[in-house]
Amino acid sequence: MSRMGDVLAGFHAAWEFESDSVLIRFERGIRTPKLLQALGERRIPHEAIAAVTLTPGKRGTVVLHAVPRPGADPLMEAAAGQLKDGCDPYRLVLPAERETLAEYYADELRAQLTTGDCGPPDRYLVAAPETPLQFKAYDGKASFDGKSVAFRWFWTGASSAKWKAGDQSFLVTDLSGVEWRSPEVFEGHLRLLRRETPIAQPAQADQDPAAVVFGLGYGPVHESLPFAASVLAAVRSSGPALTPGTVPGNAPVVRRDPADIAERIRHLGELHQSGLLTDEEFSMKKAELLAEL
Repeated sequence: MSRMGDVLAGFHAAWEFESDSVLIRFERGIRTPKLLQALGERRIPHEAIAAVTLTPGKRGTVVLHAVPRPGADPLMEAAAGQLKDGCDPYRLVLPAERETLAEYYADELRAQLTTGDCGPPDRYLVAAPETPLQFKAYDGKASFDGKSVAFRWFWTGASSAKWKAGDQSFLVTDLSGVEWRSPEVFEGHLRLLRRETPIAQPAQADQDPAAVVFGLGYGPVHESLPFAASVLAAVRSSGPALTPGTVPGNAPVVRRDPADIAERIRHLGELHQSGLLTDEEFSMKKAELLAEL
């Protein structure tokens, strides 16, 4: 392996290669995505990496990518494929003239990986963001102290259903998982999934007292995703192992009212016409809504 402590610096991060792991330090600069700034640094054990790739990037760059094993990192599990490339903490973007050096480190890192076992591990291998954590959603403030999650509703945003239910507190031991939907897409939210639910949770997050909804400036990725990851890690360490290779604790499927679907599609159309949604985003979201009928 390359000398322990060797460092490869990219545009927003530097990777330090150690005997059993890669220590990734993210820059604090204004150009660095806020999620990476919030993460600060992360240690990725070799056993948490499934593969290493080096591919051409945009505008004269190359991208070194340590592909994480499914189920190895609570942050990536919570993100469930919704992160934009620029916010992916496993990608290091370098100037194209450093490709030879990057290829050297990629080969050295590949040599350290365990071959044959790239399936989900029985526990998270990458540390979750530290608690306590909190953020403001559109309809309430979410806080997590490591043992319980609390939602405190805002009168300006919370639905009558949430006001009626009152402020909420959930013990980690009563949860089966977390559902995070990026605030950068339509209907972003954070939903807590419960182990024992006598009735099905409402399909709409704004009606579910176990969920907070995002909005413009509320629940941004760099605040809500580390929060979700930390809760997810606590849930997994507190109870039976979750089913590997799936988004933990998916909520029961609840069919929506066709009139509600039609109204939401109409709203999507308005966003599309105003230029806030691309053709592709509109088509994708419309298909998702129709699939719920």
